[in-house]
Amino acid sequence: MRRRFKGASVDATEAGGEVAATEAGEGPERWTSGRKADVVLRLLRGEDVATVSREIGVPAHQLEEWRRVFVEGGKGHLRSRGEPDQERELTRARAKVGELMMELELAEGLLKKRGFGDDLKKLGR
Repeated sequence: MRRRFKGASVDATEAGGEVAATEAGEGPERWTSGRKADVVLRLLRGEDVATVSREIGVPAHQLEEWRRVFVEGGKGHLRSRGEPDQERELTRARAKVGELMMELELAEGLLKKRGFGDDLKKLGR
């Protein structure tokens, strides 16, 4: 398998084992989330950041950022409840919707009492 990385083109075995870099070529057109995840999993399995950085031509600080984002994202998906701020905002929104529904029902009741019931039917209420 031949891949192109910044400043080098790389030959890799299908098993993901040995990798040989040669001069030439441009960086990859795009690092997909899948490719980033593969690199992060290598780091999480214990491979040295500097070695992986040199091998794929991505700065070590960028690899550390990918790892941080990957781990934080995983933590977020393991939570059974949302963030406290999100829960509070959702509770407030539900209360507001309930309040507006009650106001609408009261307004419709007043309109019907005043003889505007036919107008409400036209509106689908």
